[in-house]
Amino acid sequence: MPRSYEDACGAAHALDLIGERWAILVLRELMLGPRRFSDLRADLPGISANVLTQRLEGLEAAGLLTRRKLPPPAAAQVYELTPWGYESEPILQALGRWSTRSPSHDPTLPLSPVSLFLSFRTMFDAHRAGDFTARLGFRIGEETFVALIGAGTITAERGPIDGAQVVFAGTAPAIAAVVYGGQPLDAMIDAGSLSVEGDRAVAERFVTLFPLPPKAEMPDIPVRRPAKAGGGGR
Repeated sequence: MPRSYEDACGAAHALDLIGERWAILVLRELMLGPRRFSDLRADLPGISANVLTQRLEGLEAAGLLTRRKLPPPAAAQVYELTPWGYESEPILQALGRWSTRSPSHDPTLPLSPVSLFLSFRTMFDAHRAGDFTARLGFRIGEETFVALIGAGTITAERGPIDGAQVVFAGTAPAIAAVVYGGQPLDAMIDAGSLSVEGDRAVAERFVTLFPLPPKAEMPDIPVRRPAKAGGGGR
């Protein structure tokens, strides 16, 4: 039986539902649509097959996801969020936005493509975007994603990149290094970590639209000196 806080508080019950290790990251990986078990394992490399199975079963029992078989020729089983499961995205966004203020947050660590595009939906600054409009494509491995910007809003999801004004090709960490890590676009291109096809001005404007919030101030913690060993005499 899953552990419970036995507490009527809504926050406590939320932790009953998604507080187990890896559970909220499984939700994250399903936020852009159905995935196969192998897809989830590939984008959550630290999770074991046994633990992933347990988390999928637990989230399904809680009503947050369901499983189904794709029609032929794929005929593969996929997992997808229920409508209620998709309602958890604001929780992920709030956690993500809040945690980036941590002085120990490192935006250069590995992250999945889904995490990258959810971060775009989370950190997009409508004021900076102004009247900027663009269709941007992203090629990450065998997957393609599209971001649409206009009227101070952004959509970022899996989709065809036909008609994109600019296409980024590379890994999710390489793109994040430019957007969040302060790496110059030219340097990443020269290093072969990233390629950009199309309107360069659109690309350069895009990477400025996701500012990280200022870091939280850490309290001064007094240094504790080890106690001197007591000496006694007779």
